[in-house]
Amino acid sequence: MTALRTPGSGCPWDLEQDFASIAPYTIEEAYEVADAIERGDLLDLRDELGDLLLQVVFHARMAQEQGAFAFPDVVEAITTKLIRRHPHVFGAARDLDPEQVKALWGEIKQAEKAERHAAREAAGLPPEPASGLLSNVPHALPALTRAVKLQAKASTVGFDWNDARLVLAKLREELGEIEEALDAADQKAVADEVGDLLFAVANLARHVKVDPEDALRGTNAKFERRFAFIERSLAARGRALADADLAEMDALWNAAKGEERR
Repeated sequence: MTALRTPGSGCPWDLEQDFASIAPYTIEEAYEVADAIERGDLLDLRDELGDLLLQVVFHARMAQEQGAFAFPDVVEAITTKLIRRHPHVFGAARDLDPEQVKALWGEIKQAEKAERHAAREAAGLPPEPASGLLSNVPHALPALTRAVKLQAKASTVGFDWNDARLVLAKLREELGEIEEALDAADQKAVADEVGDLLFAVANLARHVKVDPEDALRGTNAKFERRFAFIERSLAARGRALADADLAEMDALWNAAKGEERR
């Protein structure tokens, strides 16, 4: 990366990049890691982890050029953080149950925040913006994942249902509101209500301990498999998708479901 970023002899494309231009690639590579895991392809996972590591190296190199930090500092920071946040492994706190570990983790994060504030002050940097409970949930997260994290944060202060069935009732309520918006032919209201429905679905997933992103990826894959079955079945009859009506495709869809059950 140092060679790629060296003016005169480096790569023109790499040289013109900055943190903002590289950030989308960082997100994309993280998704490709998740995809390799979803497919159970460990050979591909090895390659995708390398691509993701390259993103870390790229950002660290750009920071080094600005005199901010370098790759070793990134490694040192995460090593220090892991040791500090696991006193039950590296320190004297022993025999903690998962809930105690979670509570201790929160206490340590708060102490880190105070230390970071002091360090910024000592370096003459402006303080971090005042933040509310939800302010540190990253905006760049996938929407469903961010919804779960927002809900989980609110839950820490008691703003939550304690029964998944209550969330089901909320889902029914949101469906009713979508119907009302459709009846009123109000497209903006429809969009708002669909968003509310998705937020409620994410909340239900959280309550039943299902990752909504994983669940939706699984359903996407299932849809692809069954639709491919429709295509193959029609092709075996010498027909194209455009030749079939919805009833025929639906019958083939149900046949695909039957095959999967068997």
